[in-house]
Amino acid sequence: MTPRETILKAFEGGKADRVPATLFGAGMWSIKRYGASFQELSEDAVRMSDMLVAMSDVLLCDMVYAGSGYNNFHASAMGGSIKFREIGAPDLEAPLIATEEDLQKLDISRIDGDKVVETTRKATKLTNAKIGNNYAVTLTAWGPFTLAARLVGEETMMKATFKRPAFVEQVVDFATRLLIRLYEPLLEDGTLEVASLADPTASGDLISKKQFERFALPYLRKFTDWAKSKGAHTLLHICGNTTDRLDLFPATGASCISLDHKTDIVKAREVLHGKMCFGGNVDPVKIMLNGSVQDVEEACKGIIRAAGMDGGFVLMPGCDIPPTVPYENIQKLIQVAREWKF
Repeated sequence: MTPRETILKAFEGGKADRVPATLFGAGMWSIKRYGASFQELSEDAVRMSDMLVAMSDVLLCDMVYAGSGYNNFHASAMGGSIKFREIGAPDLEAPLIATEEDLQKLDISRIDGDKVVETTRKATKLTNAKIGNNYAVTLTAWGPFTLAARLVGEETMMKATFKRPAFVEQVVDFATRLLIRLYEPLLEDGTLEVASLADPTASGDLISKKQFERFALPYLRKFTDWAKSKGAHTLLHICGNTTDRLDLFPATGASCISLDHKTDIVKAREVLHGKMCFGGNVDPVKIMLNGSVQDVEEACKGIIRAAGMDGGFVLMPGCDIPPTVPYENIQKLIQVAREWKF
């Protein structure tokens, strides 16, 4: 089976001939290794695609993530400004929404005219045309709750979940519709089989299970229902310890949930196996960044034994990796999975 076939099999709940494996995003690591910057690539779809193709041969992950690190441009397209950094992903300089009136003034169609959004869309198409038969190519973006928090400001968003819940729902719904608009041309023309969302502000470390159920889950479901209607899977990553809400994840409609290293992987298997694919959850700092190659091997094997022996599982780090993770550690994660035959 090709890498693409292997990971899609897992997303469908099946058991491939080996353990599927991928990083999540890895934009910062890949761009650093390629020898470019976020700003340089944001202006050149051909070069962005060249980076993705070149790094696919270096990383050998089953999935290739276009747009990783460019997530804040989907908010800035509504009228904000971006600050590029020497190291790390570009930041949104300031929130855009303070009131319902601010929200009503925003025009979702503006995302189609954003130069960086168009660069990433074009790079996604070019990359899929080159390597999509072998690797599962995806475009990644913030999830609805996180994108909404970027538009409003994270601290304001947290307070508003208590003081202005109806306002939060309006902003998250807007963010969901904005995401659908982002992905629409790539799903309509069949470029993408997988949409990738990272929803870190919906973390178990930031909002309660009850808040997640009200402010995040319905909008994730709105997006995944739309993606399914176009024949696409959704890969969803949520940061933090989400052990207390594992039972809610199948209701998101995502094909696969990528779990943080803080989440109990044994409990995840108990709750999720047979209901949805799940992935994880090698510690991206303690193991991938600071651990030895042997540490990586032992961690990966332990997680596979605990969670991934019966299909419907993808070996992954528990979040995006820092840009300085040793290449040898990434190689070992992928090697362990590729050599683990069922």
